[in-house]
Amino acid sequence: MIHPYSYTTPENALSLIQNGNRIFVHGSACTPLFLLRELAKMKDQLKDIEIISITLQGKIELAEPGFEKSFHINSLFVSDPIRNAVKEGRADFIPAFLSDIPDMMRSVLPVDIAIVQVSPPDIHGYCTLGTSVDVARTAVNCAKYLIAQVNPQVPRTHGDGMIHTDRFTAMVFHDEALPTVDYGAKVTETELKIGEHVAQMIDDGSTLQVGIGTIPDAVLKSLFNHKDLGMHTEMCSDGVIPLFEKDIINNRKKRIHPNKLVTSFALGTKDLYNYVNDNPAFNFLDIDYVNDPHVIRRNPKVIAINSAVEVDITGQICADSIGTYQYSGIGGQMDFMRGAALSEGGKPIIAITSRTNKGKPRIVPYLQAGAGVVTTRGHIHYIVTEYGIAFLYGKNLRQRAKALINISHPDDREKLTKQCFERFKEFL
Repeated sequence: MIHPYSYTTPENALSLIQNGNRIFVHGSACTPLFLLRELAKMKDQLKDIEIISITLQGKIELAEPGFEKSFHINSLFVSDPIRNAVKEGRADFIPAFLSDIPDMMRSVLPVDIAIVQVSPPDIHGYCTLGTSVDVARTAVNCAKYLIAQVNPQVPRTHGDGMIHTDRFTAMVFHDEALPTVDYGAKVTETELKIGEHVAQMIDDGSTLQVGIGTIPDAVLKSLFNHKDLGMHTEMCSDGVIPLFEKDIINNRKKRIHPNKLVTSFALGTKDLYNYVNDNPAFNFLDIDYVNDPHVIRRNPKVIAINSAVEVDITGQICADSIGTYQYSGIGGQMDFMRGAALSEGGKPIIAITSRTNKGKPRIVPYLQAGAGVVTTRGHIHYIVTEYGIAFLYGKNLRQRAKALINISHPDDREKLTKQCFERFKEFL
C-alpha cells in the first residue's frame, strides 16, 4: 500500500519561519535551491534570520548584497557561492572540525527550522537525505520544524539518511537537476604525477580517505594496479566509479563495515548520483561517526589524502584561507589526518602542487599573514608534490625544511635555502 502524504506550496511551507529564527540549510549536491529562491522573495517580510550550513552549491541569492538585514549566513564551511559575502562582511565563518558540528547543533547552535532536499517517499513513507547525510542527519533530528524539498532527481541512498514523511512539518515537491562538479575533467599532468607518487605509498588492502578536488581524483586515477582497496571517507566523487567497476575498490579487507564504502556525502557529476542511487555498496552515515578519529583508526592501513593552500617549511598546513581571505573551512582534514596516524600502518598525506596556477610557491618560509593553520606541524607525516615525497614525522625543524625544499619547485629552492639559512643559521 502506498503511504499517504501530501505536498504544500513553498509559500505555505516557508511561512513557518519567524523573525530571529536559526535555519539549517542542507548542502552540497542537496542544496535546496528552489526553496532558497522562494525564501529570497520573502526578504521584506523577515529580519534577523540566521542561516547555518556547510558547503552550498549553486547560485545563492541570499548571499548577495541587499539581503543582509533579513538573512545572515553563518557558514561552517565556506564555499564558492558565499565567499564574497564573507569577504565583504555580509556573512561569517565558524571554524569547526566537521566531526564537531553535530555536537554544536545539539548545544551552542540549536536549530529552529531545517530545510532539506530529499528523495521521494517509498511505499512505506520513507525519504532519504540523498547524497548528503553529513551534518544534515543531526539537523533533522534536532530541528523544531522540518521543511522538505522533495525532488525525484535526488538519489535514494542507504545508511543514516532515512526520514519518514510523518517527521516533516511541510513537504514541497520540485523536480530539478542537482548541482554537479566534474573534478576528473580538471586533472592536469602535474596532478597526475602527484597521484603516481601517492599511489606508490598505498599498499593493497588499504582503506582510503580522499578529500575534495583534483588531486584526490588524480590519486584515484593512479590506482588501477592495486587490489582490494576500501574506502572510509567523508566524501566521494566520480573517481571511485571505475575502481568499483574493476573490483579494485571492494572493501573486503576493512575491519569495520567490510564490503561497504562508508561516506558522508557525494559530490560530482550526474553519473555519480546515478551510481549511488539505491546502491547497497555505499553507506551514507552521520558525520560525527564517519569523521570520528577513534572510528577511523579501527581500520588498518588508513591512507588519508588531503590538500592545502600552502605549507611552511616547518610543516604547518594552511588549507582553508588565502591569507585573510576565507576560501573554505577546516572540514574533515584534521579528523582524518589524526585517524590515519593512529591506524595500524596508516599514512596521513598532504598532496599539493609545488606552485599555484598563478605560479606562486606553495612551500613557503612563513604562512601568509592571517592564514589559518588547519593541520599543525605536530600532526604532519607526509607531504607530496610532483617533485617527490617528504617524510616529516620525527624530524626537527631543520630536517623538515631540507626535506620540503627538496620537493619544492626547482626555481624556488635557492630562495628558500637562503631564507632557511637566515632562520636556522647553520642550515647546510
